[in-house]
Amino acid sequence: MTGAGRQALDAAALGILAGRLAAVADEMGAVLRRAAYSPNIKERADCSAAVFDPSGALLAQAEHIPVHLGSMPAAVAVAIAAAGRDPRPGDQIVSNDPYAGGTHLNDLTVVAPCFVDGRLVGWVANRAHHADLGGMTPGSMPAAAEHIAQEGLRIPPVRFSEAVRDIIVAASRTPEERRGDLDAQLGANTVGVARLAELAAEPFDEVLAWGERRMRAALGALGEGEVEATDVLDSTGPEPHQRGSVRLAVHLAVRDGQVILDFTGCDDQVPGPMNAVRAVTVSAVAFALRSVLDPDLPTNAGVMRPVTVRTRPGSVLDARFPAAVGAGNVEVSQRVADLCLRALADLAPDRVPAASAGTMNNVMLGGDGWVYYETIGGGQGGRPGRAGMSGVHTNMTNTADTPAEALERSLPLRVRRFSLRAGSGGAGRFAGGDGIVRELEVLAPAVLTLLTERRVSAPWGLAGGAPGAAGENWLLPAGDESRARRLPDKCTVRLEPGDVVRILTPGGGGWGLPAGGA
Repeated sequence: MTGAGRQALDAAALGILAGRLAAVADEMGAVLRRAAYSPNIKERADCSAAVFDPSGALLAQAEHIPVHLGSMPAAVAVAIAAAGRDPRPGDQIVSNDPYAGGTHLNDLTVVAPCFVDGRLVGWVANRAHHADLGGMTPGSMPAAAEHIAQEGLRIPPVRFSEAVRDIIVAASRTPEERRGDLDAQLGANTVGVARLAELAAEPFDEVLAWGERRMRAALGALGEGEVEATDVLDSTGPEPHQRGSVRLAVHLAVRDGQVILDFTGCDDQVPGPMNAVRAVTVSAVAFALRSVLDPDLPTNAGVMRPVTVRTRPGSVLDARFPAAVGAGNVEVSQRVADLCLRALADLAPDRVPAASAGTMNNVMLGGDGWVYYETIGGGQGGRPGRAGMSGVHTNMTNTADTPAEALERSLPLRVRRFSLRAGSGGAGRFAGGDGIVRELEVLAPAVLTLLTERRVSAPWGLAGGAPGAAGENWLLPAGDESRARRLPDKCTVRLEPGDVVRILTPGGGGWGLPAGGA
């Protein structure tokens, strides 16, 4: 808090303090990646870090993964409640419970308090995707799951101990990898606590007030108005009763320096893993607003004070126990981002791009003693004044594709092809970016799980632009092109050595009428 008689910070000083807080999160992320064991965290950077004040309000985050970061405040709030009135120096609170501020079971969140001279200064937290925490299939994101218990180990917020470590490690198909990744998370928080302590005398409340002022100014510049948008999820799983689409809808209203996003018209939670908990929905809202209103908005809790998110408990965007939620974090979040951006396009047509790929293209492979997980990029939507980028991760994800060298060194897999999918971007005055073609050959018996979207619906164009190409999934038994068969968007398949999986990711939609268009 600001001390008695202390002058408020000016804009430059606020920017410097916000940068110093973000640097704490940046360093935590660097430590986590360097110390991690799994390719998913070390190579793909499937992890995030953030810093919080004593009450649990977000102060700053690194530019990591939007779906992790936007939902993390909910997890920190529950962790603080679990610590009770007596948090202790050295505590580390661990959880992956989606119904307690988490996302899906793979994302393990670790929260630690920071004390200086016995005074609680704040909290640090990091979240990392563990490639396997048990469940029906390798990768802990079974395509057909209908109950959270089928997806793996669920950990309520609990103080970390060696017993907790043993439970996490024992639940995984890759125990040593889990042990190493968990140690990396604990170490990252240890560094974060030390760095945050150096800022103990700073006025954190001013950072939050600054964020609120910036957001209210951005909303004021947008102007008042009410809009609606709809979109669909292609399916809820691979089984016949899971093949129907799911309707999503938002009513967005901007007035009096505030914005209200109402998702209560969405369908009920579904039988399958395509359910998002509320924290994931809020994370997609935060991403979309920041992207459109002002990408330079601070990333702190003050920014969200003028934002109201309404969801309906038991709906597909506010799933309740015992709903499976494995794909809510990775796939439903992408569609919520699309939905919000489509609504905002009616209020700010010169700021919103056409739809990007709209899926994380999740691929999980596992066999005896190994599990592989990655997401694959796609095409970015064409933007007002600029074509979309090709072969990139967009919207709610910000990871890298696994380098072929790292993948082949660590796992019984071979990368047969990794290229852009020429012509998959939608036509327009500013064309959508192209997707990716990725082919993986398995060198040992394996179980494949795919969780993908935009295989039926296509990324939409804007302002007269054409949609991007929908994605495709293929299996080539023994690598034989003549025997290639199409796989559904969500499936689990057993593979033999020599089988090849081919993923064609969606292109981005085009923006504006193509040259010569009517």
